[in-house]
Amino acid sequence: MSTLARSTPRPGLLVRTGAAVRGEWTRLTARPVRELRAHGPKAIPLTVCAVLLSLGFWLAWRTSWGGDVVRVLGGVSAGIPLPLALLRTPVSLFVPAPDLPVWGALIQVLILFGLAELDLGARRTLVIAYVATLSGTLAARVMVGLGPDHLLGIDAHQGDIMDTGPSAAVVGLVVCIAMVRRAPILFMGVWALMIAEVVVKPNLAGREHIAALTGVTLCTGVYLIRRRRRDLEASSRREVS
Repeated sequence: MSTLARSTPRPGLLVRTGAAVRGEWTRLTARPVRELRAHGPKAIPLTVCAVLLSLGFWLAWRTSWGGDVVRVLGGVSAGIPLPLALLRTPVSLFVPAPDLPVWGALIQVLILFGLAELDLGARRTLVIAYVATLSGTLAARVMVGLGPDHLLGIDAHQGDIMDTGPSAAVVGLVVCIAMVRRAPILFMGVWALMIAEVVVKPNLAGREHIAALTGVTLCTGVYLIRRRRRDLEASSRREVS
């Protein structure tokens, strides 16, 4: 008598989604947790410096003389000359917006810079953060140049808005980590949130976040393709030898 094999029922959508999220969480946190347990705060010197710089600049905003110093060192807007903006952009990365709660910015820097530094290393973290910030800064100038009559343009008066803070760097780092550690749910989630931000509140900051995501996505994609090619070439050489 023949026996019909019972097929294993396929897990439901909720179960598969939960498994995918857990898998991404493991890939994203395994190495950082291991490094942090082994070395403690010594493993994140860049993050510690970034938090202290952000806090220091925010405190300087609260003084009569400190605000002028912060503007000279890291005050970036689309209305200033490009060479000056490029000179100030690395500092502007750590200058929190004076009209926003500083603790939110500090927590973002601590968590995302820390995660990136533990996973990617300090040098790559700093490069990605700068690429994200620079992408947003340059995009703002292009949007002001296009003007409000263009689909991607903005009003000229927004060129005078102070364009500082780590927010663009933070979203860029999230996307980079998601790509490197193969976390598509996180990657698509960040993109969806940033697009929703622009739709709901179409301001300069939201558009700069999109530009930061675009710049980091392109740079990280090129890096991953080149790394893949190097790995394939190395594998081919080992097989030949």
